[in-house]
Amino acid sequence: MSFEFDFNEVQLANILPTNKHIQEWYDALCKELPKYDITTPKRVAMFIAQTAHESAGFTALTENLNYRAKSLTAIWPKRFPPDVAAKYERKPEMIANRAYCDRMGNGPEASGDGWKFHGRGLIQLTGKSNYVAFAKEIDMDLDECVQYCETPEGAVESACFFWSHHNLNAISDAGDVLKATKVINGGTLGLADREKHYHHALEIFEE
Repeated sequence: MSFEFDFNEVQLANILPTNKHIQEWYDALCKELPKYDITTPKRVAMFIAQTAHESAGFTALTENLNYRAKSLTAIWPKRFPPDVAAKYERKPEMIANRAYCDRMGNGPEASGDGWKFHGRGLIQLTGKSNYVAFAKEIDMDLDECVQYCETPEGAVESACFFWSHHNLNAISDAGDVLKATKVINGGTLGLADREKHYHHALEIFEE
């Protein structure tokens, strides 16, 4: 299966003007998107718009957990009350192990699962359960899968995995940026930027 329109590197460079590795990303998109039937202008535009917002234009493939104490308390008030947050400030591995322990298939804080299975990919794959499911679907060893998610191909495919399991192709066919954003973000954070990326990409694809 291939794309149902002329998808090329020049278009991608226009959509992601600050990315310095366009060829690498173009190759990864060409390899992975068709596997998940993301092949029409609307589907590809929605995929790139949403993932570009989530990954700062395909430049951030791992979750940034370098939080200050105040931010930790604001994001995870139950896990990081002020007296606890101060001990974890600016310590990403420790933060991940506490923030994500005992949920999403992760073990207790001391297990290290929170850090091992923190967010990776264009749509942050997070939690042992999700990594196990993704590894099983692509027939890959779990440890290998974790490393794979930090590569362009793995970053794209892990996002495609999320995409297919949340029926985002149908939402893309309807051109519903708001609904897609709610599915991916859980809210409407960055909606204006996602809409701007989407319409820009669609214009480029339909020229």
